[in-house]
This record gives sequence, C-alpha cells and structure tokens, in this order.
Amino acid sequence: MVGSIEVKSGNNVYSNGRVHNHNGLEEKLDELRQILGKSNGDLLRIVCVGAGAWGSVFAALLQDSYGQLRDKIQIRVWRRSGRAVDRATAEHLFEVINSREDVLRRLIRRCAYLKYVEARLGDRTLYADEILRDGFCLNMIDTPLCPLKVVTNLQEAVWDADLVINGLPSTETREVFREISKYWKERLTVPIIISLAKGIEAELDPVPHIITPTQMINRATGTPVENILYLGGPNIASEIYNKEYANARICGSEKWRKPLAKFLRQPHFIVWDNSDLVTHEVMGGLKNVYAIGAGMVAALTNESATSKSVYFAHCTSEMIFITYLLTEEPERLAGPLLADTYVTLLKGRNAWYGQMIAKGELSLDMGDSISGKGTIQGVSAVEAFYELLSQSSLNVLHPEANKPVAPVELCPILKTLYKILIKREQGPLAILQALRDENLNDPRDRIEIAQSHAFYRPSLLGQP
Repeated sequence: MVGSIEVKSGNNVYSNGRVHNHNGLEEKLDELRQILGKSNGDLLRIVCVGAGAWGSVFAALLQDSYGQLRDKIQIRVWRRSGRAVDRATAEHLFEVINSREDVLRRLIRRCAYLKYVEARLGDRTLYADEILRDGFCLNMIDTPLCPLKVVTNLQEAVWDADLVINGLPSTETREVFREISKYWKERLTVPIIISLAKGIEAELDPVPHIITPTQMINRATGTPVENILYLGGPNIASEIYNKEYANARICGSEKWRKPLAKFLRQPHFIVWDNSDLVTHEVMGGLKNVYAIGAGMVAALTNESATSKSVYFAHCTSEMIFITYLLTEEPERLAGPLLADTYVTLLKGRNAWYGQMIAKGELSLDMGDSISGKGTIQGVSAVEAFYELLSQSSLNVLHPEANKPVAPVELCPILKTLYKILIKREQGPLAILQALRDENLNDPRDRIEIAQSHAFYRPSLLGQP
C-alpha cells in the first residue's frame, strides 16, 4: 500500500519519500524525557507557536525524526485559523503536488487530493491551517513537508506543553505570549521555550533600550530567563528540509542548551550550544536590517560581485560596532555568526524584499507582510535600531570631528536604510550613493573605535 511503513536494515521508509535511520533517536528522546522528569505514559509535548517557513520546517524536522515514537512524544503546530489561500497560490500548489509523485500518492491515499483539484478550478477555498495539515506551508509552497498535527486553538496548544518553539515574527511575539500567559497561570511545571524569532523592538523610556524576543517572552509570561533560549544559524528553511547540510547554535543557560542541542542535532542539521544569547539574538535582528540593503545593492548593480563585497565590508563593520554597545564582550562575528549574516544577505526573504523594492516590483505601500513570504522583519528592525542609536544620551566621540555624536552617525548604511524604508525621503539608489561617498571611512576604523573605547552600555538591554 502507498505510504505504508517498511523496515529495511534498520531504516524506516515513509510516505513522503524520506528514509530515516532511527538508531539512537529513541535514546536521545529518552534522555531528554528523563531530564524533564517524564514518567512512562506521560508524553513529551512539543508545540511550535507560529507556522511561518522556519517554524513549520522546525516542527517538520522534529516530526520526521521523532514522530513515529507516538507513545513518548507529541509534536504539534499552532497557527491562526481563517487565512484563505488565494486562487493563484492554489493553482501553483496544484502544480507542485502533481510534480511530486510521492506527494501526489500521499494525498490520494489520505483522500485529500480532490480538494486541491477543486481549489485549482475555483470551486473551493483552501485555508492555511488546512493545507499545513497536509504538509504545505503557505510561505513555502514549493517545498512540501511531512503532514503535521495543527491546532488552531491557542489554549489547547500550549496549556500543557513541555517545550514551546516560538516560530512567530518578533512583531507578533509579545502579543501572542501575553495571551499564552493567561493559560499558564495554573501550571505546576515551568515550560522550556526556544525562540526562533529574529528582530527587536526599541523603547525610549525610562532610558533607551532594546527588547529582544526572548525578553518579550520573559516579560509576557514570567517564565524564568534560564528556561528561554534562542536558536539561530546560517540556514534557509526550504534547503534545510531538503537535507542541505546546515548548522545552528542554541544559546542560553547551560542547564538546557546542552541537552536540547543533543536532542535537536541531526546528521544534516548540526546544533551547537553557546552561552552568548545576547549577541546571537541581536545579530539575528541586525542581519535582517542589512540584508534588505544587500538586496538593493544586488539589484541596482546587476549582481556586481565587487559592489556586493564593498557593501558586505561596511555592513558587517556596522554590525560589530552596534554589538559592542550592547554587550561587554560580544561573540566575534566569525563562524556561524558570520555565516548566518552571509546566507541572509545572499538569499533570505529580507534580501529578496530589498531586490523587489529596488526593481520596482514591490512598493513600500504594500507593507512588510508579503503574500508567500510572510513578515519582512528587517523593516521594523531598521526603525528600532535607528530610533535607539539616534538618542543623544548614548553619544560617542566622533573620531575625526572630535565631538560627541549619536552612534547612528557612525552607521551610514543604517541611516540610509531608515531614510529609504521608514521616512521614505530617498529612493533605493541612495544605498549606492552611501557606499560611494568619498568621505566614507575604512570599515576597520569603525571596528577599532568600538574595540578601543568603553562603549558598552548595559542600559541598552534594560540592565542597570
């Protein structure tokens, strides 16, 4: 029968065409269950809150690895109900289904194929939560996933979850976790939360400071900081699910990051652990800022390697400069941190957005939530970082003018992106003009300024 499970030399073959070697997986699961104090018959409950591309892929990776151990683990995804799939997307989805024999056979076996035929003909409306159950993420139609267990009731999804994955955009994290906190008031156990969100917010009172997604979650739910971690790395969601080799870091308290890194690690997705949550989470937001500019430069210069490398040098120096304001001894922009920046500038949705804006194929009036792509988090991050770094209370000494200036004055790319995307005072060509300014300093000078001065401002993270 199509989709049946066969056993060959210790490998299981599943209806989505994937072959998995389960040697060691059950042991890894048992080890995490023991650490969490789970007894026999008590499921380890994992829920991914949010169903964007990365959140859906993350849940699907766990489902592919551990989903067959149904007596020990439950993996579910929460997403809002009611999001209709437009006709053009339904037609494209039908083409994707028919181009993949394994997916087609799976849907026929599940008696789910007919609804996609009807949607293509315009005789039926599909919904995002409905197609996600069949393994299709609305933001990533071209990459079919395994079928997922989807819940549209937030209370049902989270009230007894042991491990919560935050797959929401940073702009939605605070609101949703405030709602979640209502359902956790009677909890006897403290959940573990892994945030995948990349973005920040800025608050100016009582002093200028940023709020990262893990801080939003801590404030909204009261969950102890040691139970909230961040996971990020150089990855494109669709490529990871297609088993392109990738790596990531899970950052936070040693108590949880080490066992979770082991639990999440797969042969093609290597997860390391790191203690520097602040730098990784801030860099996760910063790279989205500069990825938009990278897309603009690529589009405006016909993919000029020289122009893109010049931009890369300046944007990374600004990123390093900013992190020295936020943490006393930041993780160096090297290894996975540098790779994460590189891949986002190369192919991420923020870079794509910058390209489309520069080409005139998208308008700023369309907002930062784009059909088929999801939320472009770099836009809100540009505004947040600019507002934060333009405060006179954070003034630093300008190396040439020898007078105090707001930190943003030493970040010309960030300033230009703000004028293009937020104030709309200039067009995309301004990014090239900023790069070609004859008065632009060597990027190394900016880094040396940050490293040679007492730049660290703990107040920027809300610390005394």
